[in-house]
Amino acid sequence: MLAAMEGVPHVPSVYRTLRQQPPRDRLVARLAVGQHTVISLDQLKAIGLTASAVRSRVGSGRLHPIHRGVYAVGHARLTKHGYWMAAVLAYGPKAVLSHRSAAALWGIRPDNRAKTDVSVPSRSARSRPGIDAHGSLTLTPADCTTEDGIPCTTLPRTLLDLGEVLDHRGLERAIAQAEVLRLFDLRAVEEVLTRANGRRGASVLRAVLADLQEPALTDTELEERFLMLCRAASLPRPEVNVWLDIDELPAVRADFLWRAERLVIETDGWETHGTRQAFERDRRRDERLKLAGYELLRFTWRRISADPSGVIRTVTELLAR
Repeated sequence: MLAAMEGVPHVPSVYRTLRQQPPRDRLVARLAVGQHTVISLDQLKAIGLTASAVRSRVGSGRLHPIHRGVYAVGHARLTKHGYWMAAVLAYGPKAVLSHRSAAALWGIRPDNRAKTDVSVPSRSARSRPGIDAHGSLTLTPADCTTEDGIPCTTLPRTLLDLGEVLDHRGLERAIAQAEVLRLFDLRAVEEVLTRANGRRGASVLRAVLADLQEPALTDTELEERFLMLCRAASLPRPEVNVWLDIDELPAVRADFLWRAERLVIETDGWETHGTRQAFERDRRRDERLKLAGYELLRFTWRRISADPSGVIRTVTELLAR
């Protein structure tokens, strides 16, 4: 056996490993799947395709040019996310989806424009067909994240950028939707504003925040306002800040409890309940109360102040049930 192998060239293990890898086209497809079916020329070269190999695949319909140096794999029928990803890839590894496009990605504002907003950390950036490019020297890694596989600006940075392209009312609506989705974090937005360095959008964002700012009420003061509404409507007085043992987990504190009716009312302030962590904590707590048979409702300071009659009408109906 050894004699039979004499004169056969030795094949290094690295070449055996390369032969065992999937074909390059399979690697291309695998990478594109995680990028909403698009891929960049630099990525194709990293996989091992030469310029002529790329041209050959374009000619055969396996790659479809979307932007200079960006291709759709297999077909050119891209989703909105695919077009967003293609625009980001067109500007290199430091580019991120931003402004109106990032707002649409976060779900705080629709964007039906044919163009995609992309930002890069540079003094300026040249736009291309289908892409509005924004250069910014204040764009830092702290302002960038990934959402649904697409590099993009964080939500606070997105709000700052929106201040440059939307009016006061438009930005106010975007912030309101971020609050609905429990994505809004006032402290994070204020931190972004400290690094704004005189950007045009900062003044608009600050003005909107000033209009939305709640008075600095303590939990006790907010509770007193709600109790005043209950007294004025001659509702039965609830128990206040009562601890409930409802399961094997630690006791739950209810802001207001009508024990016989098994009704719990919570009064929420923006700053104490406006972060994702608070949202998750509140949802777990609400779930436990629901499973224990309690009806639970939350009223914000803004609702208590702007619509007191609606608040009382809702509480009265729930108590009657």
